[in-house]
Amino acid sequence: MQEAIQKADVLIEGLKWIREFRGKITVIKLGGSVMEDPRAMGHLLLDVVFMETVGMRPVVVHGGGAAISRAMRKAQLPARFVQGRRVTDRETLKLVERVLAYQVNEQLAQQIEELGGLAKPLNFRTTNVLFGQRLQLRDENGQPVDLGHVGTITRVDRPAVERLCHEGIVPVIPSMCITDDGEKLNVNADTAATAVAQHLGAEKLVFLSDVNGVRRDRNNPHSLIHSLSADQARELIEQGAIEAGMIPKVQACLETLEHGVRKIHIIDGRLRHSLLLEIYTSKGVGTEITRSES
Repeated sequence: MQEAIQKADVLIEGLKWIREFRGKITVIKLGGSVMEDPRAMGHLLLDVVFMETVGMRPVVVHGGGAAISRAMRKAQLPARFVQGRRVTDRETLKLVERVLAYQVNEQLAQQIEELGGLAKPLNFRTTNVLFGQRLQLRDENGQPVDLGHVGTITRVDRPAVERLCHEGIVPVIPSMCITDDGEKLNVNADTAATAVAQHLGAEKLVFLSDVNGVRRDRNNPHSLIHSLSADQARELIEQGAIEAGMIPKVQACLETLEHGVRKIHIIDGRLRHSLLLEIYTSKGVGTEITRSES
């Protein structure tokens, strides 16, 4: 009986958040090592099905770097990265499209359906919703860097995505876009998720990582910071508490907050049901970053 009462208490705790976020869009970015763990992915996608079932409107944006790298090795194509972006020549682009936009994208949608939800893969042969242009980067000397077919997103087909959400279907979006001239481009998955959240005016953007969030000491998981304002996050970057690969992720979070998204979450996607624990409990299991009070 005590165990049953505890389960009821958990449901009651979640009720507040279920009501608050009902009908609101949450963008969930899948990528990195999490996607290489079938068990973790099963729990995460089941969380997505739960979210949609109780009235939230989850939108999944994903990368597929490990799967692409494996396919490149098999095809004996060299991999090269500049400023965290995969240099994408014509042959690499064909492979990225096949693996990321079709294989990984359609498999994720199929997994959601196998778990009892409804999902639609949004790729170049179904319905593309991401549009953009070639990404222009410069090196430390200010010279342009040629990344090949690599892009940044300038527009999202918001009506198409929202229509699926209203119908109870989870949109599954690969991190590729197309230009006005019809050129397909590879896009960094964090960048794609950020753009989607901004253009949809999402309530939340959740980054699934292989760390449990922002830490005061990056080597100590027990130093997790559960809640940060944008100003506090900037201070931690200046102090060096936020460092290395977490810096661009947090900076992307801050930029997204400035474009109207209310809350950003960074959580460890390997933790069982981390999405539900972060969204539907009072304390959460990762780091929540919010806009600073003006």
